[in-house]
Amino acid sequence: MNVPTNSLELDLKALFPFELDQFQQEAIAALNAGKSVVVCAPTGSGKTLIGEYSIYRALAQGGRVFYTTPLKALSNQKLRDFRDKFGEEHVGLLTGDNSINRDAPVLVMTTEIFRNMLYGTPIGEVGTSLERVEAVVLDECHYMNDRQRGTVWEESIIYCPANIQLVALSATIANSDQLTDWMNLVHGSTELIYSDFRPVPLQFSFGNPKGIFPLLDQHNNKLNPRLKPKRQRARGRAERPQSPSVTSVLTQLQHRDMLPAIYFIFSRRGCDQAVEEVSYLSLVNQQEEAQLKTRVDEFLSHYPEAGRAGQIEPLYRGIAAHHAGILPAWKGLVEELFAAGLVKVVFATETLAAGINMPARTTVISTLSKRTDDGHRLLKPSEFLQMSGRAGRRGMDTNGYVVTLQTPFEGAKEAAYLTTSGADPLVSQFTPTYGMVLNLLQTHSLTEAKDLVERSFAQYRATLYLKPLQQEITELTTELTKIDIQLAP
Repeated sequence: MNVPTNSLELDLKALFPFELDQFQQEAIAALNAGKSVVVCAPTGSGKTLIGEYSIYRALAQGGRVFYTTPLKALSNQKLRDFRDKFGEEHVGLLTGDNSINRDAPVLVMTTEIFRNMLYGTPIGEVGTSLERVEAVVLDECHYMNDRQRGTVWEESIIYCPANIQLVALSATIANSDQLTDWMNLVHGSTELIYSDFRPVPLQFSFGNPKGIFPLLDQHNNKLNPRLKPKRQRARGRAERPQSPSVTSVLTQLQHRDMLPAIYFIFSRRGCDQAVEEVSYLSLVNQQEEAQLKTRVDEFLSHYPEAGRAGQIEPLYRGIAAHHAGILPAWKGLVEELFAAGLVKVVFATETLAAGINMPARTTVISTLSKRTDDGHRLLKPSEFLQMSGRAGRRGMDTNGYVVTLQTPFEGAKEAAYLTTSGADPLVSQFTPTYGMVLNLLQTHSLTEAKDLVERSFAQYRATLYLKPLQQEITELTTELTKIDIQLAP
């Protein structure tokens, strides 16, 4: 690509030859004004464009941009995408186990790598690793809510030098205003760019052994009355409802022209078993099957060890799995074939919902609960929304379809609850550890390290909620003093 040589030459129509949405225009204006931004918008609405604009802008000024992601798989995909868009010589990659062109002006990395860089940077100063960095994109910033890793995003915001613009891209959260206000305090001038507009509206359905039915009523705010469970007279132990088979779900989706689909299953083994269960199905026509065979065979001629047993034949028929147990090269092939419309269903774990660019016409959510360190729990509304948001391809589909399935433990009632619930608020996961403190003390005094730790989002929210109570205490104390004065002899 031809990178503009001066920021004044940036021509939005040349960079993006289509009409920008209002929130995209507002974010670009804020970046041009030198502000950091929090961009809060639904999955699939076009937030990535704002990160790309910050790259164009930095390249035009001879600067650098760090683009951070929560997953190595997402970093690898961004590397491929940005090489195509900005040129191979302009883009590098830095993850825990890979380093490619690390001095490139556009450096894609996992957020942990960026946080670790900041540990060695004195407060308010730009270390050698951050020289010429004009902006840092925090993709999937709602990962701040992740119980194990959320602290990484919080620390990155706290420790990042104020002269570097932060571009925080987040799915819908309930308290984006609080996140923005906190960033104003700990980092610098930050503007909230909020949008609840979905370019492709979603239709929610529920699947059980009898078929696939509309999940909500005609007003889209309550459970479809036809799906309400019928009361059974207590005669011994009630039988648990059964799940529909993968074969029946796919057959119905194909019949209703709802493919391609991402079929979420929360285990690698479950994804592989689903591929095996439907491996005899063919979801493609003869022309598509011929194209698949040509492209897959060509790939295997270069990477003969990449194809796993039991995955090649189903791929010829438009069926694939996508999870962390599959080699990156094979996953890359699946992503390319899915984007080309040749793969009709991908059985994927939840990580595919985390920003990897594989939009589909339909998402199927096979279960509404997941195993965690604390046992099984119902999905959080934000987790459900993140997976649902993969449905609907902008410019290709008039509607996206989300199908939740009956299980022995969850049914239509739980599905309707998650569908009609709002997004979760962002909660601080900031956890000071011995390792964090030791890293900070290498380049900061004890007072400075303490100050950094006390800048957390949790501290901000606590102060926010304590203010009214403190004011009430002050008023009551004043009243008590007046009473004491009146009662004094």
